[in-house]
Amino acid sequence: MTAVHEFPKRTNRSAPAADLAAKVVSDRAEGESYVASVCFKHGPPRLFGVELEYTVHYADDPRRPLNPDDLARALGVHTPRTLRPESPALPLPGGSPMSLEPGCQVEISALPQTSLRKLANTVSADLAYLADALARKGLRLGTTGIDAHRTPARLLDTERYATMERRFAPLGTGGITMMCSTAGLQVCVDTGEAADAASRWAAVHALGPPLLAAFANSRRHAGEDTGAASARWLSVMGTEHSRTFAADASPDPAVSWARRIMDTPLMLLRRPEGSWDAPPGLTFADWVARRGAAGVLAPPTVGDLDYHLTTMFTPVRPQGYLEVRYLDAQEPERWLYPVALLVALLAKPSTVDKVLAICEPVARCWREAARCGLADPAIAAAAAAVVDLACAELTTTDLPAETIAEITDGVQRLVRAGRSKP
Repeated sequence: MTAVHEFPKRTNRSAPAADLAAKVVSDRAEGESYVASVCFKHGPPRLFGVELEYTVHYADDPRRPLNPDDLARALGVHTPRTLRPESPALPLPGGSPMSLEPGCQVEISALPQTSLRKLANTVSADLAYLADALARKGLRLGTTGIDAHRTPARLLDTERYATMERRFAPLGTGGITMMCSTAGLQVCVDTGEAADAASRWAAVHALGPPLLAAFANSRRHAGEDTGAASARWLSVMGTEHSRTFAADASPDPAVSWARRIMDTPLMLLRRPEGSWDAPPGLTFADWVARRGAAGVLAPPTVGDLDYHLTTMFTPVRPQGYLEVRYLDAQEPERWLYPVALLVALLAKPSTVDKVLAICEPVARCWREAARCGLADPAIAAAAAAVVDLACAELTTTDLPAETIAEITDGVQRLVRAGRSKP
């Protein structure tokens, strides 16, 4: 969840040119304008993608702490450079780049596609390839959104992750758990035409509690029953509220997001040497205005602002497209279910309107969804309604009929089973 992945074929949000990155942000208005322009890009909704995270375990004993050397041997030429700086870090055969989270959770970041069928085929092939590579070294992928067997332990030694661990520690165990024990399923969809952007932004947020509850998959952690449907999402909410709370609906989400970014405290400050700890409470707007502790810092650049954007862990993160981050990881054979539902639910403005009407009563019930899941009657009713709507809309995708039937049966069973749990 803490790694940053670009969607390079869809936007120009790859690392900015050196001259732009070095440009000083002169005032708040300039910073807000830049954030709005790079985070919200408009056009016909055509592309979508997915990022799949999984914990990694020894096949013979999932409770055994993972040795990063064993993981590097299994990944071979695909090993990310955060673990082996000398690695060629080749993408998987289908083109999906790989990365690692702080606890050595693996992540596949699929390249964006215009075809849901092609996305499904490519990601499934890369996922099978990864599972086979791990199996040859006695490892396997986890099947839930949080490590059911081990306590969190940071295995990647980077300044970013060390700073995050120190910063989150006084707030409790949420931070280290989020960083090192969780695995999410992130769906990436286009922002859409300018006229539809506000409603699509509202809809992906409103869908959060019902879909979080429907696909909650992280109750057991470190050998204990947490009692929560999604202990993973609770761990996210247990970090800094300013960088995790869900945005409200807005007639101009780009403006609202840009203001929020400027007013969010810095999580870290990159330095060539020494720790990256940021002065407590210093916002990016403070840094631009040279207020308080910022008076002794070099003026912030566009590159600094780009990096600040990567420290937001909101349920939906705009990056030129909308990165939906609230879903728990699913069993590898079921990763397509929530992806297909979200794509179908956002395919047409008329469907988006129906989503907003269904989800409005529970649109802000994030904690209830994470704690209770579908045991909450209002959330369960909304989840059942949006699943019915999505299944009806799946026929508008290019997925094969047998895949649509499998997804429909699977998600309907999931909702029924969730509602029957105490």
